[in-house]
Amino acid sequence: MNLENPKLLALPAAVEAREKWRAAGRKVILTNGVFDLLHTGHVYSLQAARALGDVLVVAINADASVRAIKGPTRPVQGERERAYALGALACVDAVVIFGEPRLTAEIRALGPDVYCKAGDYTLDKLNAEERAALEEAGTRIVFVPFLPGFSTTALIAKIKAAGGV
Repeated sequence: MNLENPKLLALPAAVEAREKWRAAGRKVILTNGVFDLLHTGHVYSLQAARALGDVLVVAINADASVRAIKGPTRPVQGERERAYALGALACVDAVVIFGEPRLTAEIRALGPDVYCKAGDYTLDKLNAEERAALEEAGTRIVFVPFLPGFSTTALIAKIKAAGGV
């Protein structure tokens, strides 16, 4: 099935869009993650990120990257399906899939005004290479409050316990 998703952009198209947003004086926020099973915690964080500016770009890990990070049973949903779900949210303006373990190339290419992560992260927990790229770009780093009690891992465990898997 071909899921139509006009918000899913390859990096060159996202950079082109970024230049248009910059020329229009719009503040661009970048966030990233796996977003395997979209849940309340994700939506809360994405809405909080979007409130920091005018345009929210969400970079998601490609399937191979997710397997490397989370193990062979993840992702539960493929990258196209995850991108489609994110693209359906009004607070998300663009989605980019990245295949490398780190977001460094995307940070350098997009030069976001703000980089946002949920409050379970700190400056010390950010990857040093990504943090350096953000600092080089003059990007403001913001941690939005973490909404406790919501995680994909916990949701999968709950589904398994309910006998649904």
